[in-house]
Amino acid sequence: MQQLTSTTIRGIRIFSSLRQKGMYKRPKRDCLENCEYVYHGDGLRRVPPYHYEYITFAKLRWYGKTLLEVFSTEFRDREPGYYEKAIRGGQVSVNHKVGNVDTIINNGYIVSHHAHRHEPPVSDQPVVIVHEDEKFVVVDKPAGIPVHPTGRYNHNTVLHILMKENKCPFLYPCNRLDRLTSGLMFFSKTSKAAEEMRVYMISKALNKEYVARVVGEFPADKEITCDARLLTVAPTLGLNRVHPDGKEAVTVFRRIAFDGNTSLVHCKPLTGRTHQLRVHLQYLGHPIANDPIYANRRVWGSSLGKNGDGDNASVITRLSEIGKTETASPLLQYEWYTNETQAEAKARRDKRIGELLTGEHCEVCGSPLYTDPSPEELGIWLHALRYESDEWSYKTDYPVWALKVRERDPAASPLP
Repeated sequence: MQQLTSTTIRGIRIFSSLRQKGMYKRPKRDCLENCEYVYHGDGLRRVPPYHYEYITFAKLRWYGKTLLEVFSTEFRDREPGYYEKAIRGGQVSVNHKVGNVDTIINNGYIVSHHAHRHEPPVSDQPVVIVHEDEKFVVVDKPAGIPVHPTGRYNHNTVLHILMKENKCPFLYPCNRLDRLTSGLMFFSKTSKAAEEMRVYMISKALNKEYVARVVGEFPADKEITCDARLLTVAPTLGLNRVHPDGKEAVTVFRRIAFDGNTSLVHCKPLTGRTHQLRVHLQYLGHPIANDPIYANRRVWGSSLGKNGDGDNASVITRLSEIGKTETASPLLQYEWYTNETQAEAKARRDKRIGELLTGEHCEVCGSPLYTDPSPEELGIWLHALRYESDEWSYKTDYPVWALKVRERDPAASPLP
């Protein structure tokens, strides 16, 4: 089969050989005609389940694996038994032909899966447009909403919300923010504008500023630069770590305030690696206090990964087990920002696990129905505050959690 070629424009991958054959089409507004957002006044935006065909392209790490092995290890939101039943039932195709559990995946293969799609609820906070012109849309992204379709999320993404509720045309994401992170996001309206913004985003002249609320008392009265290199060690788990073979990554940190338990820290990334701020803060011994991955004692132990503590194999095993038994997001570490005792935290955790594992199943597809995410699971204390170049500057308001820390510190520094 012909090998696929691709071009990446700020997070949107356009497969040229498929476009020429009419097999790939850029998403249009009509892909949202059947999209319905439901609000119940409980802080969540919901999408009713709907039938959907997933189409994906074989990743390098899939080569040589069976179809069942790929689905069971890559798509962990459902049990392996579901995927075996779906494959045997003809719901999964490889290169447009019905696959079987023993089909071997190779280079250039196209895999599709007809499924009854259940999207997780996300925050019902609006995606506020900070600026819009003929080229770009700049928004203040709420925490807990993915930028573009990924994994279990499709309509419950910033991109589709802008297209559906704000009547925006198809947009190209220009910068990356994790689902759990809030703050400034840039979208371009054309591929030419996307390339223009790409140049800005990799420019050393572009100033990027974030604020984070971290564990413990961050050093005061001086800037701290972390230049530890970063490597993705477990792509399916979204795990990144400091590693000498990783990519260059540089961040400058400065403390703004300390409330007795957590610190408000100003962050200036000079590079743009995945999870850069989250991993650098963990490496310094001050992970973001409610980070479900990098501040999780059950994964990292008492050191919380300071100075790169913890071997990759053990960390990956523990993180993987949490993902299988609890939710797509590991448990938050409540002890950093509440007065709960360990016993109370354990009781809360056990109650949450029980609710997840004893829920009902969908009458259409048999999938387990998960409980709604708690408010604590919808975001972390990391916010993209300001982006500016020589030609423009955009800034959001400070999040409430940041203002609360500063209010509790009489010696706090002025807000940037």
